[in-house]
Amino acid sequence: MIPPEINRSPEFQDALKQLHKAYRSHRPKISRRMREFRKLRRAPKRRLFEELCFCLLTPQSNAVSCDSVIRDLRLAGLLLSGGEQELRPFLKRARFYRKKASYLVLAREVFLSKDKRDLKKQDPRALRDWLVANIKGLGLKEAGHFLRNIGLGEDLAILDIHILRRLKTLKVIEEIPSNLSRKKYLEIEEKMRTFSRQCGIPLGHMDLLFWCMGTGFVFK
Repeated sequence: MIPPEINRSPEFQDALKQLHKAYRSHRPKISRRMREFRKLRRAPKRRLFEELCFCLLTPQSNAVSCDSVIRDLRLAGLLLSGGEQELRPFLKRARFYRKKASYLVLAREVFLSKDKRDLKKQDPRALRDWLVANIKGLGLKEAGHFLRNIGLGEDLAILDIHILRRLKTLKVIEEIPSNLSRKKYLEIEEKMRTFSRQCGIPLGHMDLLFWCMGTGFVFK
């Protein structure tokens, strides 16, 4: 059922109906994936580091290819020990691979240090800010993506260009900003969070739903 407070126009109502139809179709797969993410809360820090590296690789790159890069680095025994020169040949499947090789090495030094920070005990928004401040190459989007993938960021938005386009189509935002500053990011995130509550689709599900609507399958 479409909440009356967001019945803005016939076109909007039709778009929202299509969204709910897609959610009914994909919800079992999305819910299963979210359960898999939550299981990672109990995973060792080295496993969480793999997800962090994946999220560092994804900007302006194909997510499926980035996932295969992480898998190959793990199999080669380089993810936890390889230097930049060793990582680069693997990272060529991602854009800006030289810079991202540096990011992975620096992230390893910070994330796997002796700091015993318990991620599960941190407020997700505060933890996202800590990640952005301490992990080079990680912005609000990538930090939120990482936390969602390890079951700790279900109320955080992952605002990439595909999500922004969908939000514009659904009239959640009027336009796609040319510069997504922190202030603008948090503003759009709150609009998406409100829209999520109004239409009855959890925020953590919405990113995966938009992905499904574009590709036909659930990823991460």
